[in-house]
Amino acid sequence: MKFLAPLLIASASAFVPRPIIHDQTSLSMASETDAFKDLKALQEQSNPLIKYWDPLSLGSSNFWDQSNEATIGFLRQAELKHGRVAMAAFVGYCVQSNFVFPWPQTLAGDPFPSADLSPEAQWDEVPLNAKFQILLVIGFLEIWDECGGNIDGNSHYMRGRRPGDYPSFEQFSKDVHPVLNLYDPFGLFKKMSAEKKEKRLLMELNNGRLAMIGIFGFLAADSVPGSVPALKDIAMQYDGNVMIPFSGDFSLSVENAPVWGTVLSTVAVVAASLNNQNSDDDGMAPAAVESSVTVGSADVEKSE
Repeated sequence: MKFLAPLLIASASAFVPRPIIHDQTSLSMASETDAFKDLKALQEQSNPLIKYWDPLSLGSSNFWDQSNEATIGFLRQAELKHGRVAMAAFVGYCVQSNFVFPWPQTLAGDPFPSADLSPEAQWDEVPLNAKFQILLVIGFLEIWDECGGNIDGNSHYMRGRRPGDYPSFEQFSKDVHPVLNLYDPFGLFKKMSAEKKEKRLLMELNNGRLAMIGIFGFLAADSVPGSVPALKDIAMQYDGNVMIPFSGDFSLSVENAPVWGTVLSTVAVVAASLNNQNSDDDGMAPAAVESSVTVGSADVEKSE
């Protein structure tokens, strides 16, 4: 009974769509899709030495019964997105290790955490409300990407949109509030040729892969002293757990079960709604969603 949240997570995750991978060897050489051929060609261009390397056969799989083309679109989008996040994290880590904003972080006048702390420890010192604001912005960006920016004719990345193309904020700026686009906010690259764009996208792909290795190198060096010999002289030991970003704010213990019960039930409802929209099946009935919410609430009450 001490840790109730894992049970709530399990009940909520039952309604979260997950990859359904069928026969991973179903794509024979004679039946390779055009998307799979393009993927192999892209990998050969990005790394001529290793070329195409896919030990889990993900590139020939069929996630959620959405076709191999949709699966490859999902995988390519995921790699580019994680690469971009890693590049921002790598640069941010280097900057935060040496500099913090001089102005107050909160309306109460609290300063930003000192650069004497490691970036991981700085994150622990950020107020919980500020962390939620960051997650809220990230969530908005994710929703905008999944919805295609609410722009007519802008398809989903699993339905033909070029992986890595983030939707414009044109509609949002027109209806809500002016805001700059994430890519090319000042329109400097409008006249760039398609060939040059593809070359730059390939460069970004490789830089993102390197950044993912780099940021985890920093995290490993700070968490396990000596684990990255090249960083042993600049690493700042961190005694926390980098895989539990909210460990200093709250836990999954029974004391916080009411909060997590509400959060996870909401996640279950949203996930089921998205699943109904993206699946060719009838999806989960509303009664099933209501049942998961009720069960979560009942477990919380029982634990109290």
